Amino acid sequence: MADEKHYRIDYLLHGSYKTFYIRAVNMDNQEAWHWATVDAGFGAIPKYRSDRAPKLSKPQAEKLGLSDVEWKQA
Repeated sequence: MADEKHYRIDYLLHGSYKTFYIRAVNMDNQEAWHWATVDAGFGAIPKYRSDRAPKLSKPQAEKLGLSDVEWKQA
């Protein structure tokens, strides 16, 4: 856990600005979109760390009203 970093993720949900912080080993656009869908209530997280969680694609998330996902190290 020593190599985990804090990230800030900002996004729009139906035109409303949302922001949250998450701790992760690494972050990229795909991971940021995934965690934004989780924060918005659309995405799923696994019950156990070893389980795989289905991730929504960017087009799927945009159809649900999610847009403008941005992230940076906090």
